[in-house]
Amino acid sequence: MDGVRKTFDKWAQNGKAEEMEEGHGKNVSKFLKTIPFDEKFTFLDVGCGNGWVVRKIAEKKNCKKAIGIDKSKKMITQAKKKIINNKESFFHTDIESWEYTGKFNYIFSMESLYYADSIEIALERIYKLLKPGGEFFCGTDFYTENKSTARWSKIMKIQMHHHSKKEWKEFFKKSGLIVKTKQIKDSKSNKKWQREFGTLFITGTKPEK
Repeated sequence: MDGVRKTFDKWAQNGKAEEMEEGHGKNVSKFLKTIPFDEKFTFLDVGCGNGWVVRKIAEKKNCKKAIGIDKSKKMITQAKKKIINNKESFFHTDIESWEYTGKFNYIFSMESLYYADSIEIALERIYKLLKPGGEFFCGTDFYTENKSTARWSKIMKIQMHHHSKKEWKEFFKKSGLIVKTKQIKDSKSNKKWQREFGTLFITGTKPEK
């Protein structure tokens, strides 16, 4: 079992999944409010944890289907126990090896893409899973400009790819996506980095043609 899977299996059992939901929830909610979701859509969450984002999205009236995938089998077990909507479904897999032939309007990933064995391969797969004009939203607090989070990889002792905002943009461009970025800050946080840097969201749009 690889270190990432082992770590998140443990987190699924010790309450960390709920801590992540609480810790990321405010900035993720702020970001999701900037997306209109005004037409029928399908949604995929890569690294869904206990499924909290999928549940939030499945409640939207225009959502046709919301899927979550995660490398941690125990996270997926938790997510399935919490299903409240028949639009939701969850699969124990990683983005690189997931055999799925459908396409999505929106793909989301919060604090998970940097755990991939290869960000390039993960983005290549995400590109294929997007419909033309579809968007991929990637959120991370772990980027080099945000120096306070640099120690996370040493604390966790697992593979975490650490990149700057510019490097993230280049990854997206090389995969064929049209890229833009947004930083969502929490002015009321007691953590200085959340007030000054916040969460970096990289959005990649698949060209229509």
